[in-house]
Amino acid sequence: MNIGAHVRGGGKLIPSLEEGVNIGATSIQIFTQSPRMWKPSQYAPEVLEAYREAQANHPSVTHTFCHATYLINLASPDEELYEKSVACLISNLSTGRGMASSGVVLHVGSHKGNGFEAAVPQIAEAFKRALDAADSAPPGVADCPILIENAAGADGPVGHSFDEIQALIDATGGDERIGMCIDTQHLWASGVDYSSTHSTNKLVHEIDMRIGLGRLRCFHLNDSKIELGGNRDRHANIDEGTIGTIGLAALVGHPDFRDLPLLLEVPGTGEGPRWEDVIAARKVVVEGIKLYDGEVSAELEAIVLVMPPAASQPPVKKKPTKKTAAKKSPVKKTVAKKSPAKKSPAKKSPVKKTAAKKSPVKKTVAKKSPAKKSPAKKSPVKKAPAKKTVAKKSRAKKAPAKRSPVKKTAAKKSPAKKAPAKKTVARKSPAKKSLAKKVKKLAKKR
Repeated sequence: MNIGAHVRGGGKLIPSLEEGVNIGATSIQIFTQSPRMWKPSQYAPEVLEAYREAQANHPSVTHTFCHATYLINLASPDEELYEKSVACLISNLSTGRGMASSGVVLHVGSHKGNGFEAAVPQIAEAFKRALDAADSAPPGVADCPILIENAAGADGPVGHSFDEIQALIDATGGDERIGMCIDTQHLWASGVDYSSTHSTNKLVHEIDMRIGLGRLRCFHLNDSKIELGGNRDRHANIDEGTIGTIGLAALVGHPDFRDLPLLLEVPGTGEGPRWEDVIAARKVVVEGIKLYDGEVSAELEAIVLVMPPAASQPPVKKKPTKKTAAKKSPVKKTVAKKSPAKKSPAKKSPVKKTAAKKSPVKKTVAKKSPAKKSPAKKSPVKKAPAKKTVAKKSRAKKAPAKRSPVKKTAAKKSPAKKAPAKKTVARKSPAKKSLAKKVKKLAKKR
């Protein structure tokens, strides 16, 4: 049993070994450069030498595989992309050889509808150029092969069947430096059912006849989010997909496969394979051996229960990543701060209150009401002249006529002109006295 995993070394090489040990892996797979960039990583000869020594002397990690950059497309009809792909493969293979890697796993690419047959010659030429142009392996180090990975899908991706992989190897003249890596999810998505011992036995025979079991160097062990024949590349954690533990067990438990490195490429919780996934993979192998052998040794059963170092460590590294996402929440709050801006129209409400202040103006109109009452005070004045001489009364009537403009001005300046109105009344008093004197004189003459 050799359960491996794709691990991250943080741009370095030797730490990748310890990442594998931490989750209980006995083989590892790494990217030697960014899988989404063309620029290759440059490693000094002493760095590669240090890794070779660390790998050779490591007590538990037995194999290191390199995964080529995803951008490579040796089947592309675009000449510029094709040349960049060949150069990138040469770089990846040179690093793999310098590390004493057990193989460079490669997605060949897609012919983009140009047809598989049309792409075969250029793919074979790319293999030959890379194998010849890459830096040679150091003395005493086994050569690093190119491992064609079977593809998921049809009508574009190259290598989705063993027929196509055989055709590619044959086109190179059967170069022994070309091998194969089988991805269990891709195989399932391509419509190959291996979930029983019978179907697996048929598959083993086909591989041996077409390609040769000796070219199969490793597996990518993944469950599938896609149904059988779904033609899509969607990995799932072990026993969380459509294949399941028993379906995978029939394949990897076969006597010709059980000792090959099984490299996990499962998503985990988003950070890649975990120690829990390694334990799940061990159980798959034990169940598979039971299918063919009927039982397993107590020693093998015990291996399943061995807890890797990460099992006793709290997931400290995952917490900061979650908190960084939480830091985005203040940005949302800034939007909430804009809500006062919407309330700004409410500030206009004081303007509406100013309209309320006009209500006193209406009250000023109400103050004019006393001005209307002032004529009521003049009623006694009219009664006084009514008693005697008409001629003199006419003058008395003229005096109030002069007062009428005073009333009009009072309407304009209501508070100020009330005082003169009272004075005019005071002038009437001498008029009454003069009448009284005349009456007395007339009485004496009589």
